[in-house]
Amino acid sequence: MSTSTWLITGASSGFGLAFARHALAQGHHVVATARRPEALAELAASAPERVLVHALDVTVAGDAERAVAAALARFGRLDVLVNNAGYGIVGAVEETPDAELRAQMETNFFGAAAMIRAVLPAMRAQRSGAIVNISSLGGQLSFGGFGAYSASKFALEGLSEALAQELAPFGIKVLIVEPGAFRTGFAREALRHMPALPAYAETVGATREFAHGMDGTQPGDPMKAAAAVERALAAETTPLRLQLGDDAVDSVRGHAEQLLHELAAWEPVARATRIGDVG
Repeated sequence: MSTSTWLITGASSGFGLAFARHALAQGHHVVATARRPEALAELAASAPERVLVHALDVTVAGDAERAVAAALARFGRLDVLVNNAGYGIVGAVEETPDAELRAQMETNFFGAAAMIRAVLPAMRAQRSGAIVNISSLGGQLSFGGFGAYSASKFALEGLSEALAQELAPFGIKVLIVEPGAFRTGFAREALRHMPALPAYAETVGATREFAHGMDGTQPGDPMKAAAAVERALAAETTPLRLQLGDDAVDSVRGHAEQLLHELAAWEPVARATRIGDVG
């Protein structure tokens, strides 16, 4: 890609910071946003003429529009939005209070949607751009204990599928990124563990242990993830979904194969539901 302007949410750590560093290394302009902008001081100092740091909480009304306005005022255009801000919940559905479930959706889904709406007028006007929505392999399938997190990512992916069709005539790409386990601080810094009920020890216990023990052991390299995303965006045909990591590829493929197997097994029952059919 030629020099462009990237707006990245949740840029102070993890994937967000990796995307910011990668974009700068490629000569791009970066609008790095975070709830605590002071955490981005080192990034800003690394390329002050090409970095704009802006405070942004995707759950606060008006923050998205203010960040976009600042980006346009500084760099004149927006080419790539990376919707990265988010966190996860670990807990069975029954263990997850309504307030926690709503908060999860506010950040991971509604926050991303607000950012998308904020950048689209500028991208439509220039008839180019890309929306990169950071999902997860958990946006394609789920496991006991990750229901709330997967619900937010499933919602984001459904929105993204429709969005891709809506924006294609304007030359705007939509890319859903589905990473597996990458060496970020997500497990340490961005997972909320719900109080455990003994009844779910067998079905959710292994998930809790995995979540507690994964920090620092993940095989994925965030900088390589950022490079893969830019490669996908630069392709003549950008995929709607991009799985990253062996675990993501293997899990999504296995889930798709199981879906097709179940679809075939129940196809006769599914099709025999027309009016007049004899069961």
